[in-house]
Amino acid sequence: MLRRLFAYPRLLLLLLALLSLGMLAFGVLYLQNIVGLKPCPMCIVQRDALLGMALFCLLAASCRGRGWRAVWGALALALAGFGAFTAARQSWLQWHPPAFGACGRDLYGMIEAFPLQRVIPMIFRGGGDCTAVDWTFLGGSIANWSFVWFVLAFVAILALLLGAWRAPTRV
Repeated sequence: MLRRLFAYPRLLLLLLALLSLGMLAFGVLYLQNIVGLKPCPMCIVQRDALLGMALFCLLAASCRGRGWRAVWGALALALAGFGAFTAARQSWLQWHPPAFGACGRDLYGMIEAFPLQRVIPMIFRGGGDCTAVDWTFLGGSIANWSFVWFVLAFVAILALLLGAWRAPTRV
């Protein structure tokens, strides 16, 4: 099954992008808007990395030539690594919370209270607590599952960059 998937690199990149966008939609539409969780600064950085990775995977999937596909794939790989690092750091903070610390204010509250030139730098600060575990699935927090996804995506993109793109492109 995996061998077949790696035989079609453009399809795999499209799948990675769609799954990443699906996870992003789950986080924003369900966890934030329905469950009511507030994203922390690290969550926002992970969202940005997820969105960027999905965008670069889509760009790589749209390229027929190996050169541009490798460039977009390398950028997607870098964002997957950065997202994994951020998720790992947040997971560590959740397992070993510091004695003090808050992660910032609510985005909409910032937009209402401050002028735009002050809001833009504060957007990345988030509004929730980075050490809080507000939601779990199978014993893992959002940061834990985010780390798992980023690592899986990193491995898949790296495998494509190292091996699958050397073979003739089928799709």
